[in-house]
Amino acid sequence: MTADDVIDTLRGAPADTDRLRDRLARDAQRGGLVDVLVRSVESPIGELILAATPRGLAYVAFEGEPREEVLQLLATKIGPRVVSASTPGTPSGGTGDADIASVLDDATTQLHDYLAGRRREFTLPLDTVLATGFRGLVQRRLSEVGYGRTATYREIATALDKPGAVRAVGTACATNPLPLVWPCHRILRSDGGLGGYRGGLEVKKRLLAMESAA
Repeated sequence: MTADDVIDTLRGAPADTDRLRDRLARDAQRGGLVDVLVRSVESPIGELILAATPRGLAYVAFEGEPREEVLQLLATKIGPRVVSASTPGTPSGGTGDADIASVLDDATTQLHDYLAGRRREFTLPLDTVLATGFRGLVQRRLSEVGYGRTATYREIATALDKPGAVRAVGTACATNPLPLVWPCHRILRSDGGLGGYRGGLEVKKRLLAMESAA
């Protein structure tokens, strides 16, 4: 079976054939045929789409982001062999630098723990392929803003020795591939306003309130 055969089969599988889809995902990974493994998970802030590569977690999408657009982004920016795994614990072949399914399992657990107030930091292997250039510098910097704290776009720009790049920092936060893990919800406008958030302002408010109450 070629990579194209696996992907075509997965795409054509009915919604109720999760077990078949998982087996094909496992076989594809074992054969080195997967660029990105994707899983949808329920959470207190709505359904999340998690995507991982052999190097680690690469993307987190919020409810409301069209799934087809997310898959197209992953296929274009990372690799065309994007495979869906429907359930946690899907076995894998362990190819590459990380076991992709295990990365998704760990990400699911850690995100649930964070949203339940039981975790303040993430310890996951990350694939930063989507965090490039100045935006990538900003996005990596976000993890230095600790739980329960906030910073402004201007403060981040100044910390990176680019005090005039406030707008670019805002754009980097808006395009952050790993929200929650890289906590762009902790970054506010220079006037103290919430600013934007890919997951929606209500989610941003909820996350900030949760952290401030801890």
